[in-house]
Amino acid sequence: MAATQDITMKLAPGSAPVACVDIGGTKVAVCIADATGVRGKVAEPTAKEGNNDALAQQIIRMVGQSCALAGVAVDQIAAVGVSTCGPFVMRQGLVELAGPNICGGLAGKARGLPNDWATALLEAPLKAVFPNVRVENDGVGALEAERRWGALQGVANCAYVTWSTGIGMGLCVDGHILRGKNGNAGHAGHSFVSTNDDALCGCGNVGDLEGLVAGNAIPRRFGSHGFADAAQLFAAARAGDVPAQAIVDDLCDVLGRALYNVVVTLDLQRISVGGSVFWHNREYLLPKLQAALQGKLPALTDGVEIVPAGLGDKVGDYAALALVFG
Repeated sequence: MAATQDITMKLAPGSAPVACVDIGGTKVAVCIADATGVRGKVAEPTAKEGNNDALAQQIIRMVGQSCALAGVAVDQIAAVGVSTCGPFVMRQGLVELAGPNICGGLAGKARGLPNDWATALLEAPLKAVFPNVRVENDGVGALEAERRWGALQGVANCAYVTWSTGIGMGLCVDGHILRGKNGNAGHAGHSFVSTNDDALCGCGNVGDLEGLVAGNAIPRRFGSHGFADAAQLFAAARAGDVPAQAIVDDLCDVLGRALYNVVVTLDLQRISVGGSVFWHNREYLLPKLQAALQGKLPALTDGVEIVPAGLGDKVGDYAALALVFG
């Protein structure tokens, strides 16, 4: 199976333009899609200061900027698809974010975020400006994109996993995407798969999966070992640094346990993996993650595939489009 696919995304001829918003703990990206394709992409660091509507106001402004670059009037936007890190809190039926890498009021000052937000307003401010807004967890958006265009096409029991700033998942069983009571199904990044008493996650948990292996956990846990970020750690491991290799092996063992747990819980056929941490090191990391399933309860794991995201490093871009495509 090819690791990436060169896909030109276009809406049907005559379709009104839509805005695609990708919210991560590190950056926000916005682009416009219509029958001519996807264009006008703008990106900025995620707003984390000021009032808790700062992120929503940033998105509204960036949609305007993207429209200007694409030559589209803002009032022509028929829908806005928002693929975002979570978790979500529902307030009067509208999504607010309780994202551990955005909201500083969850884990407190120890995480160093420059705000005390318990939630970030999102859907309500957007719906005050745009007529049609669909907000989904970024794991769900990426899952829909991978099922439509990527490595999960035709697979009824599957998952998308991102190893990036955080750890997220989108889950599909019997062809049905799982969402849960508040749209938070797939937040296995906040599950516990080992014992640890110092890996503080932004959600307030100590020692959960995201607190242990996420991209932003690496400098917190291993900065004293000389690894200021994930790129340094993985570069050293690939170059043969034995201590770095031991750290990476441990990270893959922890994430591998989580993948195994998801496979045996949901009886999956295939997992597609993306995200910046994984994607930039995929040749090195993929065999380690695949090994986590080998030989363990073959009745549930034989034939299960762990593959690179078919949409490659574009999966985040296409996640939001998948929410409003067609």
